[in-house]
Amino acid sequence: MENGKNRASQIHEYRPRGVCSRKITFRMEDGLVRDVRFEGGCSGNTQGVARLVEGMPVEEAVRRLSGIRCGMKSSSCPDQLAAGLAKALEDTAGSDNN
Repeated sequence: MENGKNRASQIHEYRPRGVCSRKITFRMEDGLVRDVRFEGGCSGNTQGVARLVEGMPVEEAVRRLSGIRCGMKSSSCPDQLAAGLAKALEDTAGSDNN
């Protein structure tokens, strides 16, 4: 426990790059994706992605969403969620080694 909270259930915030959404927040709990929220972006699409990954293993969500493009953009909101999840996994692994 850190500051009275379970680190595995910490809220993560990611600032996407090159897409319409401005912020993505989520939790990782026992290796599963929880409570994904997008700020900005195409509302229907981001809500759909958030619901589809709810309860999915983090590594599986990263695998499925990485590399998805939006039109001519080099990324997409799902791809940026994958990037945020991957970064949170790295950060969590790094803090476990300290």
